[in-house]
Amino acid sequence: MLSQVYCSGSQPFRQRLLPWVQSTALSRSHRVHPSAIRHVRSWSNIPFITVPLNRTHGKSFAHRSELKHAKRIVVKLGSAVVTRGDECGLALGRLASIVEQVSVLQNQGREMMLVTSGAVAFGKQRLRHEILLSQSVRQALHSGQNQLKEMAIPVLEARACAAAGQSGLMALYEAMFTQYSICAAQILVTNLDFHDEQKRRNLNGTLHELLRMNIVPIVNTNDAVVPPAEPNSDLQGVISVKDNDSLAARLAVEMKTDLLIVLSDVEGLFDSPPGSDDAKLIDIFYPGDQQSVTFGTKSRVGMGGMEAKVKAALWALQGGTSVVIANGTHPKVSGHVITDIVEGKKVGTFFSEVKPAGPTVEQQGEMARSGGRMLATLEPEQRAEIIHHLADLLTDQRDEILLANKKDLEEAEGRLAAPLLKRLSLSTSKLNSLAIGLRQIAASSQDSVGRVLRRTRIAKNLELEQVAVPIGVLLVIFESRPDCLPQVAALAIASGNGLLLKGGKEATHSNRILHLLAQEALSIHGVKEAIQLVNTREEVEDLCRLDKMIDLIIPRGSSQLVRDIQKAAKGIPVMGHSEGICHMYVDSEASVDKVTRLVRDSKCEYPAACNALETLLIHRDLLRTPLFDQIIDMLRVEQVKIHAGPKFASYLTFSPSEVKSLRTEYGDLELCIEVVDSVQEAIDHIHKYGSSHTDVIVTENEKTAEFFLQHVDSACVFWNASTRFSDGYRFGLGAEVGISTSRIHARGPVGLEGLLTTKWLLRGQDHVVSDFSEHGSLKYLHENLPVPQRNTN
Repeated sequence: MLSQVYCSGSQPFRQRLLPWVQSTALSRSHRVHPSAIRHVRSWSNIPFITVPLNRTHGKSFAHRSELKHAKRIVVKLGSAVVTRGDECGLALGRLASIVEQVSVLQNQGREMMLVTSGAVAFGKQRLRHEILLSQSVRQALHSGQNQLKEMAIPVLEARACAAAGQSGLMALYEAMFTQYSICAAQILVTNLDFHDEQKRRNLNGTLHELLRMNIVPIVNTNDAVVPPAEPNSDLQGVISVKDNDSLAARLAVEMKTDLLIVLSDVEGLFDSPPGSDDAKLIDIFYPGDQQSVTFGTKSRVGMGGMEAKVKAALWALQGGTSVVIANGTHPKVSGHVITDIVEGKKVGTFFSEVKPAGPTVEQQGEMARSGGRMLATLEPEQRAEIIHHLADLLTDQRDEILLANKKDLEEAEGRLAAPLLKRLSLSTSKLNSLAIGLRQIAASSQDSVGRVLRRTRIAKNLELEQVAVPIGVLLVIFESRPDCLPQVAALAIASGNGLLLKGGKEATHSNRILHLLAQEALSIHGVKEAIQLVNTREEVEDLCRLDKMIDLIIPRGSSQLVRDIQKAAKGIPVMGHSEGICHMYVDSEASVDKVTRLVRDSKCEYPAACNALETLLIHRDLLRTPLFDQIIDMLRVEQVKIHAGPKFASYLTFSPSEVKSLRTEYGDLELCIEVVDSVQEAIDHIHKYGSSHTDVIVTENEKTAEFFLQHVDSACVFWNASTRFSDGYRFGLGAEVGISTSRIHARGPVGLEGLLTTKWLLRGQDHVVSDFSEHGSLKYLHENLPVPQRNTN
């Protein structure tokens, strides 16, 4: 066992690293430009977080979410991670990123250790350089540059390459860790070091002392002297050190580490060789699952393949260390792969000894897909029957539902704000309203899926139809709104879509019983699995990455939730609105009797709703009039806090608090008031500060009202009506999955129609395109055919 400590010195990082990198380049034309290492000088955007790390080593972590508590971590860097694509030299940018992440975690108070490959590749680069220089310079000068390039380089022996590359590899690590004021120590080991009890104790003591001094140990097999690996040479219960995978596992168990991260050039463990048609990434791997996995060939470099990694991982897991195998080479994720794993994000394959009681979210996605397809094939009357049965269950099981909701309210007391508690609360009247809405959905579902939208006769005996079909699998994420679950479930049933539901933990008890009732209703026609409630510890961000299982994400909750989902969604459309900044413009010709009623209802009836009024625009001529005074008096009686817009404040000697931003969704008894000079200025204000949700004009002038209705570019635009009418139930849609402010597919309250897409059906008789060519026998007709009338009863 050899060890050497490299500590940060006073010489600046760039000055120390650059000469060393240039001195090891192959030739002047291959020297590394300073810009190639510039990015290792600065800190990343990874947040510096101090976390409580007082875990006692014992059993491995059962869930990814617990990995953030890992204190002692081993990171194993495979040969494919640290070497370039040509297998000759190191991937400097990738290494710099890994060092940065390790440094960030070390500075959080964790104890980091590296098991690294790369000495052979680095030594190969140096030896090739020396061989080229040692060949006949005279021959090179007289033969020309082309022949120099063609000069044969002998196959280099791996142990010699390792001997030549070890010092350079560690010098590079030293220079990079110096940037973060962290010391690094090199330790070279062989399998024999673990067989000798005294050497094992020495190694253990050395590593513990280095960790105590906040030094990062960098461990590698001493490839300059290590003998070739012997097959099946493991001792009983002990893994032999044949490669860096087994070394990392052995080291992790010996040092009682909490987490072993194995970085390779594949995303993780697949159920069949990556790249094959049906290969699926395994999110969680359990002991005993090896039989369901087909291993491919090993990586392009290095000694171990995926089978060796799995064997090492299972051995470490048995020893109490959690393991994650992930990709350390992908340019889009390698810059944060280590920190993402420690934060518990769904990266790579997580090895766990604890199998969940229910299905994984991936399995739930597959069940929702197959169940949704079966649901879509039912007759409309059967889907309507399921929804009617669910409506009956909401009233028949009222006491059980309210009891579960009471538990949620008791647990949320003191933790949730009053508006959120109101959203969380269920009542008999709410359940009755839900049942009425569900029956409306059942009635409208009679002619939805399969409805013919267009018919065209392309040519004789060649007819084309466009029909309505389900979107596929919907993921609906909602906060504090258990009444959302049966609404969305009914819409999914009516539209024939599979459904994944992710509710907030504050409504756990309510959501559980409502989901059970939905599945009971689905069971009457054998499609129970079409609707799934995600109860696992899946983070919303991880769910948004399931682009192969989910076709549309619909968030229902705070504006922050919607923004987070829109940001996290990877390749999956998101339908919703990030904010509900609703405006009401009171025109100079507004009715005194109507204004106060409309303002009160829009702002005070349910201030936490997304369709509640947030900004009141008043025509300048109404200031200091009885109408204006009535509005202010009503708001005071309702205890609404007023924020003055800049123009409104300029008219007042003693004004309310001036608004911090005209683009604010209060979600409470607060209201911004601003003054405008005309309907056009009101429209301009709405377009600049609104969220395209719902905007209202109050006026008796029909011409002004129509101008407003036609020119305001929002999902819902009203005349002399409360903003609170912006709702699927009030629109007669039965219910809604949300209100969309996007401009594609669906806009405004999204009901049954918004959950359908289309497909084209072409029926012919041996038709081929060549028959319609210039000299063909057929001509295109493109005749519009009558569409079957919808059943509106």
